[in-house]
Amino acid sequence: MLLLQVCSFFIAGILFFAPAIAQENLLTSAINLKPIQVAPHTYFVQGFAELGSSKNQNFISNAGFVVTPKGVVVIDALGSPTLALKLIGEIKKVTHQKIVAVIVTHYHADHVYGLQEFKKIGAKIYAQGEGRSYLSSETAKQRLIASRVDFAPWVNASTRLTPADTWIDQTMKLTIGGADFLISRVGPAHAPEDLIVYVPSEKVLFAGDLVFRGRIPFVGNADSRGWLAALDQIDRSDPSIVIPGHGAYSSNPAADIAFTRNYLKYLRAVMTNAAVNLDPFEEAYLQADWSEYDGMPLFRFANRMNAYNVYLSIQAE
Repeated sequence: MLLLQVCSFFIAGILFFAPAIAQENLLTSAINLKPIQVAPHTYFVQGFAELGSSKNQNFISNAGFVVTPKGVVVIDALGSPTLALKLIGEIKKVTHQKIVAVIVTHYHADHVYGLQEFKKIGAKIYAQGEGRSYLSSETAKQRLIASRVDFAPWVNASTRLTPADTWIDQTMKLTIGGADFLISRVGPAHAPEDLIVYVPSEKVLFAGDLVFRGRIPFVGNADSRGWLAALDQIDRSDPSIVIPGHGAYSSNPAADIAFTRNYLKYLRAVMTNAAVNLDPFEEAYLQADWSEYDGMPLFRFANRMNAYNVYLSIQAE
């Protein structure tokens, strides 16, 4: 009788946990981080054009890496430790070189929650100094608390915010295996700590969230005027390839950067008079023609918020 009860309990346990195990396996297998090669030694993985969720493991941003004879340099760490481990595994399929450095374009959650996994394997982390302010902020703390719920189980109690080993002021040249990585601060723009990374030998520029492709940009508390100036700086670098923070890579940077530039210019154009004259935001928003952007991924989620933040920022200029 006792044996029968034990067996029944064991079978019930299997039946109880099986759906959860099956779902977790399904979610894991559904996320493909297949690296896309864009230059002789440069690769990137492309996140989904959607909101972060448990289903997509917060895989909504891009990350890239460059293979050198003395190690691999990674740019951004993705939006969960699970994704970072996947990326590390994919890099191992490409090269036997050790991952020696991670450069953070900015400290937004979808780009940095994977940092701890790179730290565990001995990679040195580089970021712009303003990132320290974000890491110590209540905003960062509350965002992580919320993310442990919103992106569970991929972001959980073991996920932590990881600071840089080297904080960059304005510019830095990092040379690894004969390849130069020209790191420049261009913020405050999309974020106060924005960095771009240019690799001259590859003619590739990692733009972080200064460039969005295939979806509405996230403006948040950005400095839209500084953001436009940053896009001009990218143009002056004259890269052959630009890897954005979100969306497909660009082999025609001048044309593809124009989408982000034109969107920001339009936000400023339709919000400036109302902001300066202290007219109601809602009136200005309803009078604007959003037909060029309506229907794009994340328009309904982000556009009104973007416009309101630009409205407020213009008042503060």
